[in-house]
Amino acid sequence: MAYRVAASRSTAALAATASRPAIAAPRLAAAAAASSSVRTYADKPTPEARASALLDILPGNSLVSKTGWVTLGTGLSAVAISNELYVVNEETVILAGFLIFATLVGRSIAAPYAEWADSQIQKISGILNAARKEHTDAVSARIESVSTQKDVAALTTELFAVAKETAKAEQEVFELQQRTKLASELKSVLDSWVRFEGQQREEEQRALAGAIIQKVTDSLKDEKLQKQILDGAIADVEQLVKAKTI
Repeated sequence: MAYRVAASRSTAALAATASRPAIAAPRLAAAAAASSSVRTYADKPTPEARASALLDILPGNSLVSKTGWVTLGTGLSAVAISNELYVVNEETVILAGFLIFATLVGRSIAAPYAEWADSQIQKISGILNAARKEHTDAVSARIESVSTQKDVAALTTELFAVAKETAKAEQEVFELQQRTKLASELKSVLDSWVRFEGQQREEEQRALAGAIIQKVTDSLKDEKLQKQILDGAIADVEQLVKAKTI
């Protein structure tokens, strides 16, 4: 059935070609001649290059495996065609042409794409390397800055001990100042009390002396006392005369 469909399609294609105007034939001939001349002057790859390219397309890592794949594909194709499992028709030709075109396009795009991919990889690698270098420099600078401050803990401990001793000394000085102030205040209070007591004692002695003097003066104004004193003095003089002292 597939063979009949292929035959009918090929017949229709031939009829369409035969029905075209006869004027198109010279144009087709000229185009064919031009293309043949261009192909003649084009640089053709060597057979070794073609063979290596075909071998590179085939899957496998060694020549034996590639040959095995080719043999397997050829055998399967022959078995499929001989048993009418697959019929070569227009679809096959179109598929083969598409595969060839896709292969050519892929080969033509592979090199520019590889260059673009390499440039992008190099660009990203440069950015990553620059970022890594900056990070390394920043870490190195941080390590150096921290290494300069490695004695901060010991220095802080020593400063804390000095500050503690200073605070203790200031506390002792403050206590001594307070004691000195208290002692000076107590001394001033005691001195004031001593002065007050001295003044009171002087006043009492002055008052007592004044009272005694006043009392003696008052008693001397008494005639009886004056007579007694005079009599006593005369008696003392007489005794001295009698004793021949005077």
